[in-house]
Amino acid sequence: MTIITSPLADDDRQVTGNALQGALVDLLDLSLLAKQAHWNLYGPRFRSIHQQLDEVVTLARDYADQVAERAAALGISPDGLAGTVAASSGLPAFPPGWVADTAAVEALVASFSALIARMRTRIEDTGRADAVSQDLLIGLTAELEKQSWMFQAENRG
Repeated sequence: MTIITSPLADDDRQVTGNALQGALVDLLDLSLLAKQAHWNLYGPRFRSIHQQLDEVVTLARDYADQVAERAAALGISPDGLAGTVAASSGLPAFPPGWVADTAAVEALVASFSALIARMRTRIEDTGRADAVSQDLLIGLTAELEKQSWMFQAENRG
């Protein structure tokens, strides 16, 4: 049941809803993962990576809000509950405890790789179903790819 009328046909709403919900949980997980790394980071590049992780948290939280609000605008109830995020995120687990700067960067690169692959699938899925949501996912993916590049460059050299 929905209390918001959707401009999309039922099938298109279902496809778009799945894509937006998947993006929402992955983004919320990314924000948690980056904060975990932020709090537990150590090493010679601590300060620069510590600050870079805050950028990831801000990006993930801002886009999570946009994705959730897009879903709500389509009559799809977004679910960002902790249990939902834990059960359905597609990101690799982040190690608990203290993490060396190099290991944190490697974990972020792996997370971005998984997330970007999932986002590109969502872009394809929403292509016919909802161009507006697809546009949001395209812009988000561009930002994720930029962050991925920056973290990859951090570990080269």
